[in-house]
Parts: sequence; structure tokens; C-alpha cells
Amino acid sequence: MVPGFLSLKIGGSLFSAKNVPGSLDTAKVEAFSKRCADLAVRHPGKVALITGGGAFGHGAIRDRPASGRLSLAGLTHATFTVKWAWVEALARVGAEAFPLQLSAMCLAAGDGFRVQSQVLESFLGHGILPVLAGDCLLTEEGEVKAVSSDRVPEILLAAVPRPTRVVVLTDVPGILRGGHANGEVIREVDARNPESVYRELWTRGEWDSTGAMHEKFGALVACALLGAECFIMRIDPYVQDLDFLFAPLEDWPDGLPYTRIA
Repeated sequence: MVPGFLSLKIGGSLFSAKNVPGSLDTAKVEAFSKRCADLAVRHPGKVALITGGGAFGHGAIRDRPASGRLSLAGLTHATFTVKWAWVEALARVGAEAFPLQLSAMCLAAGDGFRVQSQVLESFLGHGILPVLAGDCLLTEEGEVKAVSSDRVPEILLAAVPRPTRVVVLTDVPGILRGGHANGEVIREVDARNPESVYRELWTRGEWDSTGAMHEKFGALVACALLGAECFIMRIDPYVQDLDFLFAPLEDWPDGLPYTRIA
């Protein structure tokens, strides 16, 4: 499959330590930005960048006020701070990128989402790279709820061209059997029968305010059931170009570990 669109999510663990307030590895952001800029230039209007929240996003959820229906509003500020760091880094390497606010284009509706896609479609139509992140979304009841960056590719499926490929870059080479750091990478997952894989996943860490790998995997299963081809993998931005992400799977670099969910 040659994708018509790529949703690329860069996990916060790759550039930020969740347990260190304000942690941001600017060298890593710069390195990944160069790779993303190359993608955006070669495939204009066919890429969206989603950034994890790192210390900023997870900290905003942990430290939110104890009560109030808008108590999560600080998450919007926190994730915008991260998006802006990416936009600035992308601009320095020649990419036209713009931070989009999820809460301004999407409502939470039950277990799903209601998306207004015109703005996103216009940015893509002009060849501008949208940069998105997790956010707090207004519900039908007038509350706000936190939505992890892991869910953003699922939201975008309502607005982007098909076929869509969703790639999540994280600090492990894929889903590991037994949840151990030295476990075998599970190569293929059938999104229609994911139950056995859930048993392999590790639990949430102390500083993780969302669902860790459980949430990542569940979000990718949801995307795959909607027709996307999904991957979890680890990439070294200092040595690995990302243009292969637009190639058919059989043309990917030899020996590259990943978990594919489809």
C-alpha cells in the first residue's frame, strides 16, 4: 500500500522526561524536525505531525485544580507550548508549519468525536504542515475531557485523504512480547482480534497521566478498524530518513523493527 496521507505521531518520551517539569530536549526536537521538514517538502499536503505532550501535557493533567468543569483547561496551554516549540524548530529548517488547536475543530461525542474538518483541509490544501497535540475537548454535556495525542490520528481520519498510514514513533521498537524491554517485537496484529496483545502490554508508569502503551495500542486498533494501516516503531532521527514511510511496506529498510496493526 502506498499511503495517500501520513499521520506521524512523535511520542513525548522521545524528547521530554515526564517526571521533570519543563523538560524539553531541543536537540532531539531539532533532529526530528529536519526529518519531518523533508517529508513535508517531498509530500506537501499529505502529512500531519502530532506531538506528544511530554512533561508539559502530563504535568498539566496531574496538577490540574481539584474541581471545576473547566479544570483541565491548562492542558490546552501546555500542549500549545509543545506545539510551538515544534513549529519554531520546523521553521528553522525551512518547513511551513502551523499549530492547530484540536479543541477549536472537534467536540467529544460519547466515545467518539465530531470533527469540523474545513480548516485542516485548507491548511493541507495550501501545502502547510499542521502540528497537532492532545487537548481538552468540550463534551455534549458542557464539560471538558482530556484527549491524549494518541487519539488525534483517529480524529484526523474524518478529514484526511485515503489510504491513510498512521505511524507512532516511541522509545521502544514496537509492542514487546511480555512487556519487557528485551522482549520480542510483535510484528503483526490483526485489529479485529487484538485481545491477546493487550495481555502483553506493560502497565502505566508513575508519571504517565494517560494510558501508556494500552492507550497507544487501543487508539491504533481503532484507526485500523477505520481502514488505516498503523505502525508503532522507534527511529533514530540522527541516522534514519523518514521518506520510507511513504513507500510500500515491502520496500522499507531491511531489519527495521516495528509492529504493524491492520
